[in-house]
Amino acid sequence: MIYIFDTSSIRSLQHFFPGVFQSVWAGFDQLVMKGQIISTRECWNELERQNFSDDLKAWVKKNKQIFLTPDKEELQIVGEILSNPLFQNLIGEKQRLRGDPVADPFVIALAKVKKATVVTEERFKKGAAKIPNVCAHYNIRAINLEKFMDEQEWRF
Repeated sequence: MIYIFDTSSIRSLQHFFPGVFQSVWAGFDQLVMKGQIISTRECWNELERQNFSDDLKAWVKKNKQIFLTPDKEELQIVGEILSNPLFQNLIGEKQRLRGDPVADPFVIALAKVKKATVVTEERFKKGAAKIPNVCAHYNIRAINLEKFMDEQEWRF
């Protein structure tokens, strides 16, 4: 199983202090080495602009290889997603005006191409342009970090 991590779930990892939650980080590192945890370059770009813990910054930099550059097929899917009037609000007005990176459609496209599960902290909201909504439209599985950890059978 491959998991595509959204920025929100990566940021949530900062609450698992490496000195205290050593098994969490060992598990993540093992899954990264197996190629089971990946993300997109756009998540990297979002993270570059955000403030979060030094421990997580170090982990992200050490694992930069998981942040993949979109290929042609992914870019076509991103275009398809954003051309759908239901999902155009994946990119907020402020993000458009400022030219901020927006990873959501790229995360979804990567999951579709890889037949993977999206890990995001966004929640399904009827009628909203949220990652779980778009995933449901494309029959892509979306879970949160807690569900991901539960599926790994990580117990603390």
